[in-house]
Amino acid sequence: MSLVIRQIAIDGFRKFRKPFAIENLSDGLNIVIEPNETGKSTLLEALRAAFFVRHNTRNQLAQSFAPYGEAVGPEIKVSFDVDGSPWSLTKRFLRSPSLEISGPQGRAQGDDAEARLNTLFGSVRDTSRGGDVSTYGALGLLWVAQTEALAVAGPGQIVRDTIASTLEAEVGSIMGGDAYRRVRQRIDAQYELYWSPTGQKRGRQNDARERADAAIAAAREAGDRLAALERSFSDLDAARGRLKIIQREIADETDAQARKELVDSLEIARAAAQILSTRKAEQEAAVTKLKGLEDLKSRHEAAMISRDSATTAVESARAKRAELREALATGKAKVAAARDDLEAARGERHDARAALAAGEQAVRLSRRQTAIAAARRRHDELLKLEQLHGEAKARAATAIPAKAIEALEANDRAVSQAQAVVDAGATRLTLSGTIHGVTIDGKPMPAGERTITRPASIEIGKTLLIVSPPAAAASAEETLAAAIHKRKAALDELHVADLAAARSRNEAARDAAAELRTLTARIQAATPADDTLQIAAGADALKLFVGELEPEEPEAEASLPDMNALAAAVEAADTKLARAEGTQDSAIAALRRAEEADAPLALAEAGALSDLANAAALLKEIEARPEWATLDVDLERARETAAHAAVRLVEAERNASAHDVGAINRKIEVIDARVRVTADTRTRLETEIARLEGTIESEGGLGLADRAAAAQEEVEAANAALQRVTEEADTLKLLRDTLESARNETAAKFVGPVAKRAKRYISQLLPDCDLTFAEDLSLASVSRTGVDESCANLSRGTQEQLAVLTRIAFADLLLEQGKPVSLILDDPLVYSDDGRLDTMIEILTEAATRMQIILLTCRDRAFRHVPGNRILLRAAA
Repeated sequence: MSLVIRQIAIDGFRKFRKPFAIENLSDGLNIVIEPNETGKSTLLEALRAAFFVRHNTRNQLAQSFAPYGEAVGPEIKVSFDVDGSPWSLTKRFLRSPSLEISGPQGRAQGDDAEARLNTLFGSVRDTSRGGDVSTYGALGLLWVAQTEALAVAGPGQIVRDTIASTLEAEVGSIMGGDAYRRVRQRIDAQYELYWSPTGQKRGRQNDARERADAAIAAAREAGDRLAALERSFSDLDAARGRLKIIQREIADETDAQARKELVDSLEIARAAAQILSTRKAEQEAAVTKLKGLEDLKSRHEAAMISRDSATTAVESARAKRAELREALATGKAKVAAARDDLEAARGERHDARAALAAGEQAVRLSRRQTAIAAARRRHDELLKLEQLHGEAKARAATAIPAKAIEALEANDRAVSQAQAVVDAGATRLTLSGTIHGVTIDGKPMPAGERTITRPASIEIGKTLLIVSPPAAAASAEETLAAAIHKRKAALDELHVADLAAARSRNEAARDAAAELRTLTARIQAATPADDTLQIAAGADALKLFVGELEPEEPEAEASLPDMNALAAAVEAADTKLARAEGTQDSAIAALRRAEEADAPLALAEAGALSDLANAAALLKEIEARPEWATLDVDLERARETAAHAAVRLVEAERNASAHDVGAINRKIEVIDARVRVTADTRTRLETEIARLEGTIESEGGLGLADRAAAAQEEVEAANAALQRVTEEADTLKLLRDTLESARNETAAKFVGPVAKRAKRYISQLLPDCDLTFAEDLSLASVSRTGVDESCANLSRGTQEQLAVLTRIAFADLLLEQGKPVSLILDDPLVYSDDGRLDTMIEILTEAATRMQIILLTCRDRAFRHVPGNRILLRAAA
């Protein structure tokens, strides 16, 4: 019995917020190739909801059907055929939930419709919150959502029971009569008292173990307490001994006497330090007073010397200045006459230069007009060169990259190599002579040599000759065709006919590039900088200048002035002015020399007068001070006082160094720390002794030795009970395992037909591979070249492929029993390589001849070539 889904309509279901429908699903292979996030997985979820999720449930799964943020009632409509009979259902969730189904038996609604669906598809009511696919029956196994096929898993109990009934006729009755069930139930009941379903110890074994552990712990605790009591006696004796030693140390007066002596030394050291400070202050005062008196005497002597020197300098400067007064008067008169002559020469030169400037302006105007005419000619030449430059640049841009040329050469080599392989593996036929009536594949065969890469029929009269080339010839021819196609695609992409044309185009592009460099150099030569017109170098500057010019108008030629005569007049005026300036400079120099000779004499006179006044004032101030009268006596007395202060300071420094305050304090701190530690140790020992005495008093009368002996007896009894329970548990486990082994031996006959059907597909994917199924019909392991491999250890891709193939095998078994079957795969074979993917597609295509298969995938490249009914979700939407 086949199940064929014909139409699906969805409204308000997850991402399908608006009505959406797909139709025209075929009996065989249907392929939906769409990008991610277009609703492929949602489509499968909608089908599962329509067939298996109760309409009136409000569990977590049903709540997820509503679009995010919208309070609507998701609705699904499905039209399908079961064994050729049309059915339809309409199911609504959450808001006004409802279900209506119609089929050959008529219409049904609500719970009756749910019961009819369960009966039709062999499912049971799902009471889970998130959806349990094992309750969906066969379609829960065959409708595979994303990632559900990434691990090989067995079918649910519903599917196993269905398949078991199918295989009864093939393998006979399976071990499991009433007697076996009664024995097995009794053994299982006893087994559960000792073991968990997973083979872990529990019940009586755990109780016996807990009793033994408790007895051991109690014995250990009693022994520990007894040992602790015995240690307390020895610890008490040791603590009392240490306390006696500490008390003797405290009674020793050595440290106290040493500290008293250090304190006395500390007072002496502090007094010595105070005396040292006093001696330093006395010495500094004596030295300061001596320096002050010595400075006063040296200042008076220096002032006397300065006064005498200043008096001599004033007299000498006044005598020399009297000799220079007549030379200064003569120099001033000569400077005034030279100034008048210079002013007249400057007027003549100004007039000559004005005439020369007017002539130069006329010449510059004439030169500018000539330069503008030359610029216009260069501009015309520039436009022509730029046109040629653009044409050459366009030709140079057609150059093909070196990598592209290398790719074309590689394609040519690939074609040549493929052709060589075709020629080497093909069959060659040579026809010669004047034979008539020879045909090949129904066409006349001409004389000469012919290469055959595919099977050919040759007729010679009434004789038919079949020529079959080696099998490798066909693949070589396909390789040649692929290489030719790749070469043509590369040539078409570059818009060239062949490799020679590409090279020719590159040669033309290189010539154009060379021409482009020549034209660039010519353009640079045609656009130099022009200082006359203030034009920078470059084509843009020249274009800008010419573009801003007014239209050229012919001008009448004007006569130019005699620039030589004007220059000669300016030169004569400059010469006269230079002579006048020289005469003035000479007069000024003579006056300056006289002034320069008088200036230092005046400065020397003024400085000497200032020094004389300062020296006199300083002498008057020093001699007016009260200590001046007794300066010599006070100076001698101050020298003696400073010497005595230095001697006393040396003596104080010697005394202070003999008594170091810091060292004495450190020694006192060491003694104080030793006393504190000793006192703390005594306190700690007294506390420890009190604690030990209390422990001995409290624990000594409890009979710890008797308790330890009783606890040891309990340990021996508990260990004996544990051994007895362990033996009972092992016996039950051995009996149960023996029964299970016998049952598995019989069950091997049961899974044999399943393995046989699955091997038909798996051998195409994994040749020479044997399968091992578990009792729950899950694929347990595969054996290749005598090596067993657990399915859990296979790669993701292999597990996914085996999961799909075993589902096809189960679908075939269910079809044989007449169950409604279809296969839906959401994003299948995501980890398959190209070779295995092609094999899997062939298997799915073959299976689609017996059942409806719907592939939901986003991999356009992997499935675009697969023949089947194409469904477009975007077009449908």
